This record gives sequence, structure tokens and C-alpha cells, in this order.
Amino acid sequence: MTTEGFILYRCEYKYQLAKAHKMKVPIQPKEDIATEFINLDTLGNLFVKSGYAWDGPSGPVPDTDENMRASLVHDALYQLMRHDFISARTHRKPADKLFKKMCKEDGVSNLAASTYYKALRKFGKPSASPQDKKKAHRAPRA
Repeated sequence: MTTEGFILYRCEYKYQLAKAHKMKVPIQPKEDIATEFINLDTLGNLFVKSGYAWDGPSGPVPDTDENMRASLVHDALYQLMRHDFISARTHRKPADKLFKKMCKEDGVSNLAASTYYKALRKFGKPSASPQDKKKAHRAPRA
């Protein structure tokens, strides 16, 4: 779809991936998933394509170099949940655990990573819900 005389945009994002990122994740869907910016195969190989946009860590978690990679992977997995490619009921907890693990691997203290994980478990459910899909805005308005 293209537009003429107006644009459609999403404003919830702060970061855009400059180079594709690939890694193995503990989530293995029954079928390969291929979207415009995220691929996840049945072996758990996650491929986030260049140009993918995300908002970094959420809530009280500061955006730092030590948690940026974890936030990218976590946001990509939550996006697959929001769009019903994978089940939030089955995969939200493993995605949250992966966020904690990656934070620790990248230099976040165990205490901070555990605090982030607890916050994800307590407050993250709505972000994995299809009702939380990012809305497109129009400019200029109709």
C-alpha cells in the first residue's frame, strides 16, 4: 500500500537497527515465521533485519549499551506475540528469561537484571497482547 498526499507513521519507536542481527533463542515455533523485519525458524534462529525499529528498554529501565541488545531481541519476540505468530501464554516467560540472561551477558549486574526480569513478569503482559499493536497515525489528518 502506498499513500499520496499524506503519510502513515508510527511514533512509539526510538531506535532503528543499522545492521541485521541473528541469534539462537529458546523459542521454536511450529512453522517458520517470516515478517517484513523479523524471521524466526522452527530451530529457534531469530533474524532481525536492518531497519527494524524498537523502543529500547521500557518502564524504569534505563537505555544503556548493556541492555540494548536484550531489548531488541525481547521487543522482536513480543512483537511476534502481539501479531499472533507465537503464543504469549507459551513464550512470554522464556522471552523474559532471555532478556535477563542477555542483560547479564552484556554487563548488567545480576541484581539489576533480576529486578528488570521481575518487572517484566509483573507488568509486561499487556505488551505481548494483540490489543497492544502499534497504531498508525496519519499526517495531515483527514
